[in-house]
Amino acid sequence: MSVEIRIQVNEKLYLRDPQDTKLGRNILQYGILLIEELGLEEFTFKKLAVKIDSTEASIYRYFENKHLLLVYLLCWYWERVRYQIGVAANNISDPEERLRIALSILTESSRENPAVDYIDESVLFKIVLTEGTKTYHTKHVDIENKRGFFTVYKALAADIADILREINPAFPYPRSLAATLLEMANFHIYASQHLPSLTEARTPDGDLEEVKKLLEHFAFGLIKRA
Repeated sequence: MSVEIRIQVNEKLYLRDPQDTKLGRNILQYGILLIEELGLEEFTFKKLAVKIDSTEASIYRYFENKHLLLVYLLCWYWERVRYQIGVAANNISDPEERLRIALSILTESSRENPAVDYIDESVLFKIVLTEGTKTYHTKHVDIENKRGFFTVYKALAADIADILREINPAFPYPRSLAATLLEMANFHIYASQHLPSLTEARTPDGDLEEVKKLLEHFAFGLIKRA
């Protein structure tokens, strides 16, 4: 029997935790579907209310605006990725193997998790690819950073940086490389699908093996050269 994993998200992102109620879970479930279908610009709480047979006012009881809903979803996703890496790399002593595990999960974390029935991770991953940078490429990024909105993303980068330091303590840029790997994973998946001239990686039928190999080549090439 599967056990649902509850992902903890910064409480400053919501007025009421949507994971606690059926309506809240519907907001997450159908919010993901509508954002992916319409794009963030065309997505509104009014359209979401129609989709879930509720009211705009009821949605505003959970989130102040659609930007915070997007940040919530991205934080949920990155916390899930961090959890997956932690579980998969637990008790693995070889840091190089742990890095390979982390890079694999960064590329393969789009697989739907049936244990969380109100989050379609394959659709959420599409939002990460297309809308993810909109969470922090804003005029309010410094304020939101101080409120801890990006703590989990930075924690994931720090986890990877720690592994890089274990592999080569003399490497001078572990944080920079960790952040680059996080961004690379998404960029090359997106580019392979929409801007193929920008990457050699190809993802036929959703096969992300080439992206994983690209990340490994880049990471190990740099970390072992220093």
